[in-house]
Amino acid sequence: MQPKVKPADALSDLIEARREDLIALTQDLIRIPTLNPPGNNYLEICEFLANRLKRRGFEVEMVRAEGAPGDSDALPRWNVVARYDGGRSGDCIHFNSHTDVVEVGRDWTFDPFGGELKDGKIYGRGACDMKGGLAASIIAAEAFLELNPQFSGAIEISGTADEETGGYGGVAYLAEKGWFSPQRVQHVIIPEPLNKDRVCLGHRGVWWAEIETRGEIAHGSMPFLGDCAVRHMGAVLEEMETTLFPALQQKHTAMPVVPEGARQSTLNINSLHGGQDELPADFNGWPSACVPDSCRMVIDRRFLMEENIDDVKREISEILETVKARRDKFRYDIKDMHQVLPTMTARDAPIVKTVSRAIEEVLGMAPQYVVSPGTYDQKHIDRIGRLKNCIAYGPGILDLAHKPDEYIGVEDMIDSAKVMGRTLIQLLSDRDE
Repeated sequence: MQPKVKPADALSDLIEARREDLIALTQDLIRIPTLNPPGNNYLEICEFLANRLKRRGFEVEMVRAEGAPGDSDALPRWNVVARYDGGRSGDCIHFNSHTDVVEVGRDWTFDPFGGELKDGKIYGRGACDMKGGLAASIIAAEAFLELNPQFSGAIEISGTADEETGGYGGVAYLAEKGWFSPQRVQHVIIPEPLNKDRVCLGHRGVWWAEIETRGEIAHGSMPFLGDCAVRHMGAVLEEMETTLFPALQQKHTAMPVVPEGARQSTLNINSLHGGQDELPADFNGWPSACVPDSCRMVIDRRFLMEENIDDVKREISEILETVKARRDKFRYDIKDMHQVLPTMTARDAPIVKTVSRAIEEVLGMAPQYVVSPGTYDQKHIDRIGRLKNCIAYGPGILDLAHKPDEYIGVEDMIDSAKVMGRTLIQLLSDRDE
């Protein structure tokens, strides 16, 4: 008599057999250039996903985030949500992946939207962050359904917009409409590239703001008749270098943030612009001679669970007031852009324990519990959806995100799909393994 094959082992075998399908799916997704900003080809990728998942028996809905930041008739913010009901009552497991990718940047040696396979790696913008994770979740779900057409609960897969610019046209919009309410979804896995042996519990907080220093325009040959806003901003930067950056280096967290350098508070100068608008690339003339009467700086402040958002903002206000006390005519404005508080799912949450067990079974090692240095769409599922049972788990190396020659390892996707598949078995199957 042949020994009975355990469901988890049968699922792993089926995922292995779908290797070529996984590669092709990932390549197809990469070849749809969903650049954000501005938000290109969102409808195309959602229709691609909808058509595939409909063929596998999913009920599919296309959701446009009308009125969300960035949404317009020229660049609509499309999302797709697919659901498969197992026929018996039980929990719903939702795999959420964003479909947008950041700008290409320079220094690529591969076609950024070619999806080239070389030495077991698929290259392209978004391969790692996070079309490889999206593909892995689809393959895992399809393999599970082939072996378990009747099960307890439901599986959902979503492809959502705008995560790279805050997620307000994607998960935030869906959460506001009730798609992530705890009554309809009980477990969420976001296949962000945090490495296949890690369970990501959450992320640091973020506050973006724009600081503007103001001056007075005058002829550039007589700057003493004006007031240079750029020089005022230089004084702000100098005060930050002298007092704020050293202070941030002393703020550390007990959150298991990776990499190590992100376990402290950080501030990034996202952009800086003073004076006249930059001339178009095809203009070959010269700028006019003017003293700049405005200088704008966008800051990206990442903060820790141990910090209070009001204190974070007060640090910047104190910098500006200190400079104001030292400089004649110093005037400034500060404008909030957006803020997100830190979030961290408990280690004993059901989805954490289930995925951890699956990692041990597939990889033969205990998982590492981490927190992301940057925010991702868990913030909206937690804050708006009020769903705490959410993690990030997916294939890919975090350090490759947004880099030239971004890639995803095929073996990593296979292993992560096996982990996702075992998670489905453990949470949705009635029978023993």
